[in-house]
Amino acid sequence: MSLSATTKLEAVNIMLSTIGENPVNSLTSGLVDAELAETILGSVSKAVQSEGWNFNTEKKVSFSADSSGHIILPANILRADSTVEANALDLVQRGLKMYDKKNHTYNINKAVNLDTIIELEFETLPEVARRYITLKASRIFQDRVVGSETLHKFNQEDEFMAYSQLKDFEADSEDISIFDNNSVFEVIDRIGQQRVT
Repeated sequence: MSLSATTKLEAVNIMLSTIGENPVNSLTSGLVDAELAETILGSVSKAVQSEGWNFNTEKKVSFSADSSGHIILPANILRADSTVEANALDLVQRGLKMYDKKNHTYNINKAVNLDTIIELEFETLPEVARRYITLKASRIFQDRVVGSETLHKFNQEDEFMAYSQLKDFEADSEDISIFDNNSVFEVIDRIGQQRVT
């Protein structure tokens, strides 16, 4: 048996197992429950990725204005925000365009750096994220199709464990220290100032 990361088909089959349904051989099986499971899996994946994780966040990505002066974002951008360097502009994302709140216009007319959160395909996510998304989607799927309170509790426990593992993975992959936290910095700074006086 070879070990490999969870595929979208395996995730759908895990979801089907929560309601006692047999696995399918492909995502185009035509089984209504399998199609619903795949839809829920996609929705949960988008929601989880929208939170912004180290694996799908890119900082200071340069975007150029098009011929109309608009900054048009690719379809896979879930969130975009102007960087600190672009503080002369107060940019916010509206749909797939950036909007200048300070000047009340989409006409930005220059290249800007944006911090972005990107929606990744399920198969390109780290395994720990795939597992969490699969288990969260399984709980939601079971709740909608069967509605068993007992199964909900079991699924919720698995989901919580997977979320904890994802948070651990996030902390490990970010390579941050306690000094990267503003609250910690403020306390250390306050203690330093007290010693000086």
